[in-house]
Amino acid sequence: MLSRVANSIYWLGRYLERAENYARFLDVNFNLMLDLPQDLKAQWEPLIFATGDQDLFAKKYSEFDRRSVIHFLTFDLDNPNSIFSSVSFARENARVIRENLTKETWEYLNELYHFVKKRAEKKDFGKEDPRVFFESIKNQILLLYGLADSTVARTEGWHFRQLGMYLERADKTSRMVDVKYHMLLPSPNWVGTPLDFLHWTALLKSVTAFNTYRRLYGNIEPSAVVEFLLLNKYFPRSVFFCIKEAERCLHNISGNRDTGFHNSAEKSVGELRSKLEFTDVEEIIQVGLHEYIDQLQVKINQISDRINDNFFQIKDNFSHQNSAQE
Repeated sequence: MLSRVANSIYWLGRYLERAENYARFLDVNFNLMLDLPQDLKAQWEPLIFATGDQDLFAKKYSEFDRRSVIHFLTFDLDNPNSIFSSVSFARENARVIRENLTKETWEYLNELYHFVKKRAEKKDFGKEDPRVFFESIKNQILLLYGLADSTVARTEGWHFRQLGMYLERADKTSRMVDVKYHMLLPSPNWVGTPLDFLHWTALLKSVTAFNTYRRLYGNIEPSAVVEFLLLNKYFPRSVFFCIKEAERCLHNISGNRDTGFHNSAEKSVGELRSKLEFTDVEEIIQVGLHEYIDQLQVKINQISDRINDNFFQIKDNFSHQNSAQE
């Protein structure tokens, strides 16, 4: 497969997953607001810090109010990670490799782009309840995933898309866990209170994990939630599961049937998978949840850099654009 095509398929997977996860961020925060005490200020600032775009946000907006945060994370084209930017980049990558996609995939992705674009042009968006909008984005992206799962041959292209999706999902799950850290910063006395319980519940719901968690673990316990979202071997949105699947995709791409590694990308992802596999939640808490997640995100970014070095050798303008958005 041409590296240009592989690059576009990989980033198509990453951008769609990024858009879906940002929709989850915002939708769950709205639902959380309904349960918060009326005298408690809504916490929109943690969403910006968890995405890592606080410096860019500070250049454009004066305060972390609802309207500014929603616009920045949803429609702001100056934010390369906003939902609109991610959907636009996904559509452009799909356009470049349209002959490699099914007709239905292109049509539904194009429909998603125009759906977000039309809503971005509405001047009164901030006055309405946006939860239906975010739910629609999630559902349309899940529809695209279902189409791919049912119609795409398991060749190199499939594995590159899955690779991009799983790396992005691992990164965003870790950031969602980090939202909890930022929410507790102002008031550490909240730990163990009903409000703390609401936050952990909202975190599980943000990755559609609440019911699965309750079946496996029962009561909401902070350490159990962290273990479930970072280390669980069976939940498809846990960081460990995503990294393990990313490693499997890399082995399929390179034809590696051994237990070792054939390139630096496989080496990096194997090291992280092994570290997660043999870590327990007590070690994470001992290091510090926020500090551990910071290290985790650095390692995920390093894996992405190794993938770029090993597989995407064409350094045209479009490849540079994709790399710049990581």
